[in-house]
Amino acid sequence: MQAYLRYAPALLRKAERILQSRADAQDVVQGVFVELLQTDSPREDFPYLYRAVTNRCLNMLRDRATRARLLAEHDALLRGPERTSCEERSIDLQLLSKLAARLDAAHAEVLICHYFDDMTQEEIADLTGVSRKTIGLRLARIRALVSELVGQPRGEA
Repeated sequence: MQAYLRYAPALLRKAERILQSRADAQDVVQGVFVELLQTDSPREDFPYLYRAVTNRCLNMLRDRATRARLLAEHDALLRGPERTSCEERSIDLQLLSKLAARLDAAHAEVLICHYFDDMTQEEIADLTGVSRKTIGLRLARIRALVSELVGQPRGEA
């Protein structure tokens, strides 16, 4: 395509100035020319290509800004819990891995449901199909194990 050989360097410079990224600029310019190849009657005049590259660059900048705004608004939801507390103890990933190694599958499920998903004992009982009292006993076992792993006797605050 003659238009690519003729106009691509200038369009690439323009896109790079707007986007401040050579890779993004190449994506934009190549995208414009790919679209031209897919149309029945491509417009290969420089003013049209110039506007097309400008508009694609502006759309990319808007998309970045929107993505950044949405991530900032929902960052905590997207990351998930980094820490949660077992009463006064903080359960981080390191403690969680130690707990997972020492708990059976049933206790680990209760741990995740209660401390990470904020489910009540009744909700966990409904989910797992065991009694609420059994869930309470499993939570007591988890609390005891947390106290043991962090080195503080049960009952101390």
